[in-house]
Amino acid sequence: MSTHTFSAEEWDELLGKVSISKTELNALVMNYLVIEGHKDAAEVFQRESGTPADVDLSSIAERMQIRRCVEEGRIEDAIDQVNDLNAQILDTNPRLFFDLLKQHLIELIRSGDAAAALSFAQKELAPLAEDQPEFLDELEEIMTLLAFAGEPSTPAAGLLEPSQRHSTASELNEAILRTQSQETQPRLPTLIRRTLWAEEKLAQHARFPHLKDIPSARLGAPAASSAHPTAMEDE
Repeated sequence: MSTHTFSAEEWDELLGKVSISKTELNALVMNYLVIEGHKDAAEVFQRESGTPADVDLSSIAERMQIRRCVEEGRIEDAIDQVNDLNAQILDTNPRLFFDLLKQHLIELIRSGDAAAALSFAQKELAPLAEDQPEFLDELEEIMTLLAFAGEPSTPAAGLLEPSQRHSTASELNEAILRTQSQETQPRLPTLIRRTLWAEEKLAQHARFPHLKDIPSARLGAPAASSAHPTAMEDE
């Protein structure tokens, strides 16, 4: 079946007919800046565009400082700062509290202090694992890092990768955002993913200039229609 090809001029004319509210666009940008923790940029954008942040921007700096603590392996500092910010965050979230203590144990093992790691595991994590049996397997996995210290091939070696710190930091960041009645993920990346998905679906039926460069919103030449449909992943 033949497909219609839209020239760059035709496509640009069609896009020009789409009505987009500048207020809504500004809100998307502010949403991204706040959730991703760009405090200075959010302040400038609020001042220049008049877009409200709907949150005390000073809280962004506190949240980002806590996140940095985790990403740098300073878990005790992060816990202290979270409790200063809102003690209920950890009091009401045993999974998050366990994950932070688990991360601290990983940091002790990373430092090579086996005695401190064993003591911390016994005093702090073992009691939690008794109350929450699902935590026991995770604790046992971490302890294999001690048993196979220095062996990069151990299955648990991935716990020492930076990605583990980032995962724990993201979990804590989302918990803080929820207590502040904020969204935990910015809307803008989701909108971009949906746009790219819509392009793939439309490409099954027509040739048109695709979005070639997201930061500049630059369009490329009309792309060939796709022979294979692709499903959008669940958000």
